[in-house]
Amino acid sequence: VRLAGLLLTALAAWYLGYLLTVCLPKETIKTSIANLQAIGKKPVLKAPVPKRQKCDHWSPCSPGNYAYRILTGGGKGKLAKICFEDELLTSEEKGNVGRGINIAIVNCNCVIDSTDHSGDMVTFIKNAPEGSLLLMATHDDGSTRLKDDAKKLIEELGSKEIWNMKFRSSWAFIAAKGFKMPDNIQKEKINHSDKNNNRYSGWPAEIQIEGCIPRNL
Repeated sequence: VRLAGLLLTALAAWYLGYLLTVCLPKETIKTSIANLQAIGKKPVLKAPVPKRQKCDHWSPCSPGNYAYRILTGGGKGKLAKICFEDELLTSEEKGNVGRGINIAIVNCNCVIDSTDHSGDMVTFIKNAPEGSLLLMATHDDGSTRLKDDAKKLIEELGSKEIWNMKFRSSWAFIAAKGFKMPDNIQKEKINHSDKNNNRYSGWPAEIQIEGCIPRNL
């Protein structure tokens, strides 16, 4: 009796399934199967697209701070960039980047290519107004024709690497004239050319420094 009941139940289930297959549209069946398969699956959470920060920082500067980013050149095709408070002061797009040490003075928007004009660079820095920021980045070589008086002047601004510069060293530096910047911000970085480790043929990798400067200094 039990076996007969089991067979009858199985036959009824098969027949019911057959009727459903014949009567219901295929799309409805596919949707139902997909819904059953989806039960128990964890929902996929998509992270929101990060908001772009000033000067392409990874994280924003807190209120009351200026953002800066200095990127040296790298190879012949990547020129130096100097950004302050999300404004590109020097860049290939602006057409004001050259071979050597590129300098931008905040609030003056002045730029100079100094590799072949060490004396002009000294004059340029000395004429920078008190209370200004000087942002510097190399492209190609900034050391071969850089004279000692220029190096001494940059050293007085706080550079610890200017005397260590070699042919095609990548160097980035930010300095304050007439006031002191906080000790905990990134002010300088250097990367020397090394034929065994250069990213480009005869060129070291580009480097950058970035940070946030309080407005009330």
